[in-house]
Amino acid sequence: MVPDRLRWWFVVHFVLDVVAAVPMFVAPTQLLGWLGWPAVDPIATRLVAAALFGIGIESLLGRNAGVEAFRGMLNLKIIWSATAALGVLWSQLEGGHVAGWGVFAIFASFNVLWTRYRILLSAPRAAAAA
Repeated sequence: MVPDRLRWWFVVHFVLDVVAAVPMFVAPTQLLGWLGWPAVDPIATRLVAAALFGIGIESLLGRNAGVEAFRGMLNLKIIWSATAALGVLWSQLEGGHVAGWGVFAIFASFNVLWTRYRILLSAPRAAAAA
């Protein structure tokens, strides 16, 4: 059985992803310039926005799915947040912009959240309820 709180987190994730993605997609140079980012690649920024749109919108669309669908969505979210956090951390250790630490914290926090729920859905009780 999928916990109601996980369904709630999927809606929260949708909102946060779309709120972050819209300005990144529409005005990447202006947004990141406003945040003090020293160099902005609009193509790379829009690609990140596209990933946020895709994962965020699927979070909303899939929020009422069953356990198997949630396992798959959580696997995707875990892979995305782990590699994003690792990539940002690597960049920060190479002297990245101070705002990168906030980005790292967001992705790392979501990775912990998604991993926790993925483990919960792997428990025998969750498997028996499916």
